[in-house]
Amino acid sequence: MANPALAQSQLSKLEIVSNENAMTINGTVNKTIISLSILLIAASFTFANPVLGINLIWPGFILGFIVAMVTVFKKEWAPITVPIYAVLEGLALGGISVVYEKFLQPEGGEFDGIAIQAMGLTACILFGLLFAYRSKMIVVTQKLRSIIVTATIGIFLFFILNIIMSLFFGSAFSSMNPLNGSITSIAISVFIVGIAAFNLLLDFDLIEKGAEKGWPKYMEWYGAFGLLVTLVWLYLEVLRLLAKLRSR
Repeated sequence: MANPALAQSQLSKLEIVSNENAMTINGTVNKTIISLSILLIAASFTFANPVLGINLIWPGFILGFIVAMVTVFKKEWAPITVPIYAVLEGLALGGISVVYEKFLQPEGGEFDGIAIQAMGLTACILFGLLFAYRSKMIVVTQKLRSIIVTATIGIFLFFILNIIMSLFFGSAFSSMNPLNGSITSIAISVFIVGIAAFNLLLDFDLIEKGAEKGWPKYMEWYGAFGLLVTLVWLYLEVLRLLAKLRSR
């Protein structure tokens, strides 16, 4: 799967449970709400404390990545690691939001309120795609899955190349600059936001299949983790897109 947290090759090895200890969709929804609430509380804390928030961006992302890898390889630890991941990512996202609000804005304060706007748009995308999925307006076929996976891998490689260029050559792709309001730069961000959003469909589909198959109860937390990973990526890309649009 495009989302490494929900890789089918690993999930196919899970034991099947056929009793009250089995994963359910309602259980996964509850765990997702809990995880998002933890993330939002942590993000609110660092957003309200700008200096601390900026200093916690990289520690939050790096430690969050480590916890995410532990979760991927030790899925049965998800009830413990997922809340920790939510805290770390929340601290980092609060700091990133502070940077956009207070340090990246051009003259005139065009970025004021951009974090709230990005949160609202991310939530609208989430519930819009959930409605489309549940109403069968969009069906996750093998062809659609392959397209999303291929595009996501391409974006990932693009990000890696951008980091390498920034570290070793001192200049990254200008299209990744949130202050670049060119048509090409905005079009690239729209594409990336679209692919990030469509990864939610893969998350919905696999969570539904997990409930149907009867995966263990701890997979409810793991399903919430998969959605959290996608939503963090989606929020960051929506934030970048809005910054580019405001920079025009």
